[in-house]
Amino acid sequence: MIDVYLFSGFLGSGKTSLLLHTIGQLKEQGKKPAVLMNEFGALPFDSDAVEGEGDVPLKELLEGCICCTGSEKTEAQLQGLLEENEDIDVILIETTGAAHPVEALDAIYSPLFADKLAIKGIVTVADSKRWLERDKLSPQIRALFMEQIRHAHLLIANKADLLTDEEMATVTLELSNFNDSAPIIQTTGAKIAFSFIEKTLQAPKKVTDQPIVSGKGLPLSSKMITFSESVDKEDFENWIRNLPDTVYRMKGYVPIKGFKNPFLFQYAYGMVNWLPEYVKIEPRLVIIGEGIELLNYEDVNPNLNEI
Repeated sequence: MIDVYLFSGFLGSGKTSLLLHTIGQLKEQGKKPAVLMNEFGALPFDSDAVEGEGDVPLKELLEGCICCTGSEKTEAQLQGLLEENEDIDVILIETTGAAHPVEALDAIYSPLFADKLAIKGIVTVADSKRWLERDKLSPQIRALFMEQIRHAHLLIANKADLLTDEEMATVTLELSNFNDSAPIIQTTGAKIAFSFIEKTLQAPKKVTDQPIVSGKGLPLSSKMITFSESVDKEDFENWIRNLPDTVYRMKGYVPIKGFKNPFLFQYAYGMVNWLPEYVKIEPRLVIIGEGIELLNYEDVNPNLNEI
C-alpha cells in the first residue's frame, strides 16, 4: 500500500510551499514521492515548481477538478503514476484552492485503488490573515474556505509572521473551536516537519474504513462491497431508490445479469449513471456517506459481500 496525503486549502494559502518542503524532506529520507496536482487555470504555474525538483514523478490536471465531476481524469492520472513508477513510496495530492476537500477524495476512493493506496488524511493549509478577514469574502467563497478547514485531519495555520502574537492566539482558538478534532500547527512559509504530519496521521485511512471529520461529530465513512455473482439491474436500482439521503456517493463496477463485463456505476445526489465496460474488471463498489454500516446489502443479492 502506498501512503497518500491530500493537501487542501484556499487559493494562495501556501499549499505549494508545503508540497515543496515535503518533497525535499521525503527525498532526504531516501523515499520516492510522486505528485498529482490540480491547477485552477490553464497554465501549470505550480506544477513548474515541482518539475524543478528533478526526478519527482508528476501528473497534473489543468482547468480540471478533483471531484465527482472530474474524477475519471484524476483516476487516469493516478493509474498512470502507479503504472509508470513502480517504486513510489508516497503520493502527495495538491488540490486546487477552489476544490472541496471531501470531493477531492472521490477519485482516490476508486475501487481501482482499494488495494493499492492507503489514504492517510487531509492536511489543510489555512491562511491565518485571511481567517481573521474572512467576513470580507463573498458568501459562496467564504463557505468553501470554511469547509476546507472544517474537514481537515491536520490544520496548518500559515503566515504567522504576518500577525501579532495576540492575533495568532485568536486564530488558533477560533480554528480549534471550528474544527475541534484536528491538531493545529502555526507556521511561516508552511514549513513543518513531515515526520510530524506522518505521526499525526499515522492511523491508515483506507477505502474500507475511512473516517472523514465533517464538522463536530458528524463522521462520513465508506465501505467497499464485492459481488460473487451478477445482480438483476432492476432489483439493484430499486435498492438504490430506497437508500437513505445520507448515502452521498457510490462508484464502482457492478456485474449485471445478461452482460459479459461489469458496468461502471456511479451515484451522486440521487442520480444514477451506468456505462458499459468493454474489458473484464473486478466487480466491486465503494459507498460513501453517513450511517452506511446500517445498510442491508443482502437485499440486493445474498452473495454480495461487505469487506
